[in-house]
Amino acid sequence: MLAKATHSLPVGGHLSYEPKWDGFRCIVFRDGGEVMLGSRNDRPLTRYFPELLDPIRDQLPDRVVVDGELVVVTDHGLDFDQLGQRIHPAASRVNRLAVETPAGFVAFDLLALDDADVRAAPFRDRRRLLEAVMEGVEPPLFITPTTTDPVTAKDWFERFEGAGFDGVIAKPLDGAYQENVRAQHKVKHLRTADMVVAGYREHADGQGIGSLLLGLNDGHGALHHVGVASAFSRDRRHDLIAELAPHVIEAGAAHPWAQWGAAESHGSAQRMPGAPSRWTGSRDRSWVPLDCQLIVEVAYEGLQNGTRLRHPARFVRWRPDKTAEECRYDQLEQVAPAELGQIFGSGSRDQAPRD
Repeated sequence: MLAKATHSLPVGGHLSYEPKWDGFRCIVFRDGGEVMLGSRNDRPLTRYFPELLDPIRDQLPDRVVVDGELVVVTDHGLDFDQLGQRIHPAASRVNRLAVETPAGFVAFDLLALDDADVRAAPFRDRRRLLEAVMEGVEPPLFITPTTTDPVTAKDWFERFEGAGFDGVIAKPLDGAYQENVRAQHKVKHLRTADMVVAGYREHADGQGIGSLLLGLNDGHGALHHVGVASAFSRDRRHDLIAELAPHVIEAGAAHPWAQWGAAESHGSAQRMPGAPSRWTGSRDRSWVPLDCQLIVEVAYEGLQNGTRLRHPARFVRWRPDKTAEECRYDQLEQVAPAELGQIFGSGSRDQAPRD
């Protein structure tokens, strides 16, 4: 079941609200001793999160299907980067990270229980069943809080952002569970910032620009790669080729990220341009360096650990009136991390109003 984006929080007595988690969407299947974790796109996740299998067997019913989110909780909030490091082919690495940065599973919907398929039931009924299933569970299993009060939902939207939460989900209380249907609403944080365009990648079809590589200065002379701007229309992808052409630098010319691809290939923990993604394997991720003189205003939803864009940004406009030196981290709006105990503490379920 999916959600469609909206710019404002929908209101009405027919809605249930919950925090939008910044993790991996995951459906848990348990049938006796067999446990399977599956992603929204049918990717198998079971081998990457071995620390969850025994808690699921110990605490959930013998036959159950639960929808939720995999998250890694740290002292500074939810850490999506550490979660992404778990998707690795080496079992030894996965097992080590399962101990060092264990994941949790946050349940937010119930699909089946024993012999009953409950997807056609209204969400209010599925929620009651989920609360009964999750009653008394202990970490690393959790149940998301919910409320029917839009004032509380707005408070969550503002107060928990600093802990890595992605926004708020609004669900119809009388709605069935509809696979691949955007029958829910998601309200996400959106801000703008001026960033340096330090390079670009071609589109996967070889026709025009696929993404702009964005950078911010730290105030000490270093330009950091913070993410990308992407999702251009076909016509815009071709127009960008001409706009960027005067700023392309020759191979071997000075560039602040010239050695970054090689650094990651030798084991650097920082994500850098030109390196393969864990999700795309050996797919070509080569990039074209620019002279770092172009400045772009982008819309972004949030930051990961205060240093990188949580999701790809959206191009707003060029800023010829700005310089690269002005594109610093201190322009970004930072929200103080919320106390994770508000969600994960022993009283978190008691704070969730029941319908």
